[in-house]
Amino acid sequence: MTRTTDVEGIERATLQAVAPEVVEAAPGWLLPMDSGTVGRARSAVPLQHEPPELALLPSLLARYEARGFAPAFRLPDLPAFETLQQALQQQGFVRQQPTLTQTAPIQVLLTDDADPAAALAEAPDAAWMAMFLGEGLDPVDGESRARSLSRATGTRFGSLREGGHTLACGAASFGQGWLGVHGMRTAAAQRGRGLAGRLLRAMAREAAQRGIQQAFLQVDASNAPALALYQRLGFSTAWAYAYWRRPDLAST
Repeated sequence: MTRTTDVEGIERATLQAVAPEVVEAAPGWLLPMDSGTVGRARSAVPLQHEPPELALLPSLLARYEARGFAPAFRLPDLPAFETLQQALQQQGFVRQQPTLTQTAPIQVLLTDDADPAAALAEAPDAAWMAMFLGEGLDPVDGESRARSLSRATGTRFGSLREGGHTLACGAASFGQGWLGVHGMRTAAAQRGRGLAGRLLRAMAREAAQRGIQQAFLQVDASNAPALALYQRLGFSTAWAYAYWRRPDLAST
């Protein structure tokens, strides 16, 4: 079972990385609000996995509506949240986008030697952006995600380059005692070579130098290649969650 301190640390680190335009707080909750497309930046999230206080629901909805944002929730798929999920269904919310939060000890991600092809930078350069916004990513969604990552404090932008070409990219956040891994991309023609793993190990090396001992990431539950990669690297699922939105937001 995931410790409450781990849940809160990961959720606070997640919002640090996606940098919502507004973050409010309620007892046991963070309420991020954002006009972009990143779901984590615009969905209320609990800071613990104990049964939530159902009486808070009207005020949570009102907080979003007062600022002109459509309310949404990111809830763990746990029995403790079934009553709240049922209450949301009664108000027209639907469940979508099952996602896994996965964690790994930094130590299992490390290798003995630094990889000269993998480097972290304080800001994304043109090659990083071209890779991140490249094949298979909706341009509007990609630009929104890139803006969120770029305005986050302390994020490092990882690139793996060979022969002057960027073949893989990703972003690393460092906060709340966690390395957060975000936005991993590998060029389609280069997949299967272990490039993402090499880049992730460079992130882990930086985390170790900062005294951080654990890493997390969030991955779509249907993304079988990514799940297989992260399992090989040493990640395991801490909990699953899904988004709860009203139907007019179900496709965003």
